[in-house]
Amino acid sequence: QVQLVESGGGLVQPGGSLRLSCAVSGSIFSINTMGWYRRAPGKQRELIAAITSGGSTNYADSAKGRFTISRDNAKKTVYLQMNSLKAEDTAVYYCNANIKAIGVPRADYWGQGTQVTVSS
Repeated sequence: QVQLVESGGGLVQPGGSLRLSCAVSGSIFSINTMGWYRRAPGKQRELIAAITSGGSTNYADSAKGRFTISRDNAKKTVYLQMNSLKAEDTAVYYCNANIKAIGVPRADYWGQGTQVTVSS
């Protein structure tokens, strides 16, 4: 059974930083693109950043210059370093990964979400 477990959320003051982690476990054959999404109160879920297995990245305009996505393929973990956080970054952050698990077709999997609150 594939699981994605996020950590690193919390309460931070405006201008502060947080680092989110998402670890994949289970009988994994390969992981393609991994990404971070967020859902703010009253808004739709949006893609914040994504990274391919080869390390190519793309970012939402709201994240460019402030957030950095990275991954450790050996640890099957994706990270999101968030700097210069703003109140509008407050949201539940979800990781997503396109995974080929052993014995099942390739599919997208989601973590349970981690709350990030930016407030003074």
